[in-house]
Amino acid sequence: VVALVGLAGVLAYNTLRHGSQQIAAAPIAPIAVDEQGAAQRLSQAIRFQTISNFLNPEQDAAALDALQAHIQASFPAFHAAAKREVVNGHSLLYTWEGSDKAAKPIALLAHQDVVPIAPKTEQDWQQQPFSGAIDGGYIWGRGSWDDKGNLFSMLEAAELMAKQGFKPKRTIYFAFGHDEEVSGLRGAAKIAELLASRNVRLDYVLDEGLLITEGVMKGLDKPAALIGVAEKGYATLVLTARGTPGHSSMPPRDTAIGMLAAGLTQLENHRLPMRIRGAVAEMFDTLAPEMSGFNRVVLSNLWLFRPLLLSEFAKSATTAAMVQTSTALTVFNAGDKDNVLPGVAEASVNFRLLPGDTQASVTEHVRSTVANDRIAIQGFEGNFDPPPVTGTKSASYQALNRTIREVFPDVIVAPGLMIAATDSRHYANVADNIFRFSPVRATPEDLKRFHGTNERISIKNYADMIRFYVRLMQSTAG
Repeated sequence: VVALVGLAGVLAYNTLRHGSQQIAAAPIAPIAVDEQGAAQRLSQAIRFQTISNFLNPEQDAAALDALQAHIQASFPAFHAAAKREVVNGHSLLYTWEGSDKAAKPIALLAHQDVVPIAPKTEQDWQQQPFSGAIDGGYIWGRGSWDDKGNLFSMLEAAELMAKQGFKPKRTIYFAFGHDEEVSGLRGAAKIAELLASRNVRLDYVLDEGLLITEGVMKGLDKPAALIGVAEKGYATLVLTARGTPGHSSMPPRDTAIGMLAAGLTQLENHRLPMRIRGAVAEMFDTLAPEMSGFNRVVLSNLWLFRPLLLSEFAKSATTAAMVQTSTALTVFNAGDKDNVLPGVAEASVNFRLLPGDTQASVTEHVRSTVANDRIAIQGFEGNFDPPPVTGTKSASYQALNRTIREVFPDVIVAPGLMIAATDSRHYANVADNIFRFSPVRATPEDLKRFHGTNERISIKNYADMIRFYVRLMQSTAG
């Protein structure tokens, strides 16, 4: 009894002493935005089918040209104030020169390309996928959220400020890649190389990323705005098993398909361990005081409840991805006739690496888990280790945090981990700080729309996105 009372006391003490870490920020009065005009311009942008293709990089060339002509026609004041460059054929780099040459510049990133519509799902859309329809208070279509919504809200903000005579003290770059959905190697990577060749060192870059989620986190009554200060790495490994080809009537003990299938089963049954560390640990630490009930006790006492929390996270693919280097079997190829043993079986396994893991460590995990020297392991050319983690004590993080709370006063702000890949990783060598945040409000139902069916953004939310970028430029470059 004494031990239980003592434990309860420790838990209560840790919970109550863990006070809020939210920055004090007074809400700002919403600036006037031409909501309908902005919605129409985004609607038009959605109609250009800028679907990128890794194997056919010019597939969307005409659509990109049309989109860029639309951008130039829509934002004349910004184009008069900033220098425009086309990088590697289709990416855009704008330079809004600042008056203070000693101040490190900043960069706002977005991408022009979109993912395709899943085959045979077109009929499931409430509005045609590339119609840009404005209906029911929403702008509908592929790219409305990812990522033309961010791109055009940045331009709307810059146009509004340019018309008002704003002149930045700190140089602002606007970098819009054209192939983010298929690696960013032709777009963002080339822009970053160009900046590096000019000896540009950025204070921070802000790219698409984590959102303002509502009703997603159990025990948190307020919306959560998560700033991605870290991003997972990416590693696709190709496993190739070689066997003896021949007639299926005389199969050997070990076949190419059998060996590879056994190895893949081992990988699925022996995944990399779940861990709470780095950005995820800091996220929990920041959110804990804002939680209610038992959830607050758990997050304030991870020294005791870590196994319980990980057990809960393991029940959902979405939450498991936050605390684990994921293992996904994505491609399997073998054989071409039912009575012939193939000599080769090949499979692709995709890993999304937690910060702290590397391509080398994951490859070693695969080698030791498969434990078969007859299975070769080869990495993809586009693989990359997790980018550096950005600290939350920097002035730029604090400014971004404050801006979010000024524009969205109802939210709780915390750092987080971006589980997907973004163009921002290509800027690691030219930026002191990298942030991944989209000022998009999303419910659990909305999350299904990401890269999915019925992608849309509300006109009200879109207007707030414009206000967010105006305020961010005022506070960090004004």
